[in-house]
Amino acid sequence: MSLFDKNKLPLSKEEQERVVAAIQRAEQNTTGEIRVYVEPHCGYVDAMDRAKEVFEELGMTQTERRNAVLIYMAHADHQFAILGDKEIYEQAGGAEFWKHAAHVFRKHLRKGEMAEGFVECVNELGNALAKHFPYDPAVHRNELPDEIIFGK
Repeated sequence: MSLFDKNKLPLSKEEQERVVAAIQRAEQNTTGEIRVYVEPHCGYVDAMDRAKEVFEELGMTQTERRNAVLIYMAHADHQFAILGDKEIYEQAGGAEFWKHAAHVFRKHLRKGEMAEGFVECVNELGNALAKHFPYDPAVHRNELPDEIIFGK
């Protein structure tokens, strides 16, 4: 038996609203963009490969400063990946920062706190984006939608 019903989303409406609100708060202080993509299954052995595909599909490489971040999750397969575009990946501190962000997310997932994991991970990513890509009125605001994308 699957942990999630095929027709039921893994996050309640209230939990989705909390995650979206965290994204919106994080993006207030930066030119960076954060997206969340959730689907039941990952068709790849490595979730990072699927995250790269989703990143491209969502047009996340098209941000003005190349500083978008994707939190990808295949909930039924218990896999996730956090992918930052070229500039934010390098400026946030390379692999160590991304391992830390993943650890923050994973600790909540292990406790069954998916929404809280997303919120805390978004906060970590938002802090890094604000530090390395602070708000700039000359950059188009909110280049990408904030809502969670649910794949099939």
